[in-house]
Amino acid sequence: MQDSAAGQAPETVRLDELDRGVVHALQIHPRAPWKLVGEVLGVDPVTAARRWHRLEEAGLAWVTAYPRLSDSRVVVTGIVEVDTEPGAAEDVARAFAKDPAVPNIKLTAGGRDLVAAVQARSLDELARLTTSLFRSTPGVRATRTHVSTGVATEGSRWRLRSLDDVQSARIEASVPPVSRPASPTQIRWDDLDIRLLELLSVDGRMSLRDLTAATGTSQTTLRRRVQSLLSTRLSLRCDLARPLSGWPLSAVYFASVPGQYVEQTTRVLAGVREVRSCAITAGPYNLVIDVWLRELRDVHAFEAHLSGRIPHLTVADRSVVLRTLKHMGRLLDRDGRCVGVVPLRSPHL
Repeated sequence: MQDSAAGQAPETVRLDELDRGVVHALQIHPRAPWKLVGEVLGVDPVTAARRWHRLEEAGLAWVTAYPRLSDSRVVVTGIVEVDTEPGAAEDVARAFAKDPAVPNIKLTAGGRDLVAAVQARSLDELARLTTSLFRSTPGVRATRTHVSTGVATEGSRWRLRSLDDVQSARIEASVPPVSRPASPTQIRWDDLDIRLLELLSVDGRMSLRDLTAATGTSQTTLRRRVQSLLSTRLSLRCDLARPLSGWPLSAVYFASVPGQYVEQTTRVLAGVREVRSCAITAGPYNLVIDVWLRELRDVHAFEAHLSGRIPHLTVADRSVVLRTLKHMGRLLDRDGRCVGVVPLRSPHL
């Protein structure tokens, strides 16, 4: 990657094979040691780290920690369709973007002006959050909230496919195991947990030394607490500015299948490369599917492809994403570059 990348639009930046290899390695293991990444890529660890920091500083790639979406005991997510007054969509989106409880916001075309995610600790809190947020934001005309009852697949599983199978296996072997919280004490957030979530949502690779300095807690305690959070309550993901991924367009499909086919359908969707995330929801649709596409005409071609693979699937509606303003707490510019962060907070505040 050229040193002047920070002054270019992502479309004009070209990642070389080493850049792509570093990103792919961190997509597999976001906190992988640079020594391991360097060994796998056949370069000095300092070189691997330098390549990553250049991408990160240019806003082209980043690592984020967030509450585990697949466990409703950790976080309850509402996917909200928002209709706005004419011309007010972007102003409404910018107002929502300031709230840490709203990690994702998309400006869309079609049957809604915005699609946003709201995170809470319970259905009651979700209702209160959405009510207070939408009532206090000028320009909101109507909203429809779909409660997520499960996440079949999410963007953290998407890969660049730059490493070969042997390289990928070496990185995967170093990924710490994850488990479901076994008790209420593993779900409850104390002040240190909340602070660590805020810090790691800004920089998921923040070192134990820096975390210690930021929290005033011993490195031994920090190491144990971070390991506990990442094994039971937090997920990590490495994201890349979308134009650099080769999939510059995005769409959201609102679909349904008969209840007996939900599990089977989500397994198929999890294996489709274009599918970035799939939430199982309660409402008029039982699936909300986010996809990445290469061309605008693929919006319908992909839908036809899905219908062929999943005969029971009915796509009730779809929206092309005009722009993603916020993604897992990251504020994005029109080129998909990270230009700021609203630190995520524990839904249990």
